[in-house]
Amino acid sequence: MFGFIVFGLVVGALARLIKPGKQNLSILATLGLGLVGSVIGGIVASMLGTGSIWELDLIGSVVAIGSAVALIGTAESMTGTSPARR
Repeated sequence: MFGFIVFGLVVGALARLIKPGKQNLSILATLGLGLVGSVIGGIVASMLGTGSIWELDLIGSVVAIGSAVALIGTAESMTGTSPARR
C-alpha cells in the first residue's frame, strides 16, 4: 500500500510536469489526482490482461500518467484556476 501511495505521488508530479502552464494545486491535491490516475491505469491494464490493479507495469503506468494529466485539466476547469482564465 505504501508503494501505491508513493507511485501515486510520482504519477501526480509527472502529470504536473507534462501539463503545460502553472497549476495551483497543493501537494495533497497532486497526491490525490496521482492516486486516482494510478487506479484508473491499474483498472485499464487489468482489463487489457497485462496485470492486476496492484501491479506496476508499463501500460498501467502510461495510462495512469495520462489519466492524471486529464484529471489535472479537469480540476483546473472546475476550480477556475486555469492560466487561460487570468
